[in-house]
Amino acid sequence: MRIGLSTRRTQALICAVLATAAPVSAAAGVFDPYYERSFILAANERCSLFQPQLTAALNAAAWQARGAALRAGANDREVAETAARARARAASTACESDDLKTVSGRVENAFAGLSRTARMTFPGDRASWSADRSAYARPTWRLMQATTTGASPVRFGVVGGLDRPDQLMSVVSWQGRSRPTSVRIVMRDQTVTDRPWLARELPPQAQRRVFWASGVSAADASLLAENRKTGQAWVFPATAADALSHLDPREVFVVEFVFRDGSIATSTFEAGDFGAGRAFLAMGRI
Repeated sequence: MRIGLSTRRTQALICAVLATAAPVSAAAGVFDPYYERSFILAANERCSLFQPQLTAALNAAAWQARGAALRAGANDREVAETAARARARAASTACESDDLKTVSGRVENAFAGLSRTARMTFPGDRASWSADRSAYARPTWRLMQATTTGASPVRFGVVGGLDRPDQLMSVVSWQGRSRPTSVRIVMRDQTVTDRPWLARELPPQAQRRVFWASGVSAADASLLAENRKTGQAWVFPATAADALSHLDPREVFVVEFVFRDGSIATSTFEAGDFGAGRAFLAMGRI
C-alpha cells in the first residue's frame, strides 16, 4: 500500500511551503513556516528530492523560520517538538508519492531564486547581519554585524575568501588607547540553562559561557571600517560560531577586549539570525 498525502492536505502544504519563500511574518502561525520547512527538508533527506544548492537554500530558510518562531514567543522546547513532528510526518510519507513529487516541484520553483542570491540582510530587533556569499580574492566579511566601543569601530562575524576557510572573527580599530592583550566572546551557556535571557544584558555569571580568541593579526584593509587604515583581527574557534547559532535571536552576546592593566572594553551584539546567515553562506560552498 502506497502511503501518500491526501489531495486536500497536499494543496494546503503546497500553498504553505510556497509562502515560506517570502520573508517570515509575525502574522503567520508561530510554528507553521518552521514546521513546513522542517518537513520538506526531512523528506529531502530521505528521498533526495533536491540538488545540494537548493537544499542549502531551504536549510537557510528553516533557520530563519526558527528565529521568527522564537521572536513570536516560542521557546526552544516547542521549536524542537515542532521539528520532531515534521520529521515524523516526513518519515510516514512515501518517496514515490505523487503528492510529494508535486510539492517538491513547487518548492524547487519557489526557492530557485534564493539559491542564486549572493547577498542578503537578516534584520533583527536592533541590529542586522549582512551576508555575502560571493567569492573574493581578498578576505571579506561574509557575515557581519557592526557596532562601536567608545570611538572605536568594531566588526564581528564570519570572514572568508577564495583561498581561505571561513573564520569567526572580530576586527577593531582602536582609537586613543593601547591595544588589548586578549579578547573573548561571552554569551549564555546553553548547557547550564535552556531558557533564553531576554534582558538587554548578559545573564548572571553562573549562566555564562566564554570563548577566547585563538589568535590575532593585523587586519586586512578590506575588513576595516570606513576611513580606518589599521586594525586588529581576532580569530575565534568554530565552536563559538556553533554556540551563537543556537542562541535565541533576541539574546545579546558581547565581545570583551581585555587590556594589560586589567580594564575591559565591551562591544554588545544581537544574536539575531546568525544561524540563518551561516546556512546562507553554506550555499556559496556548493
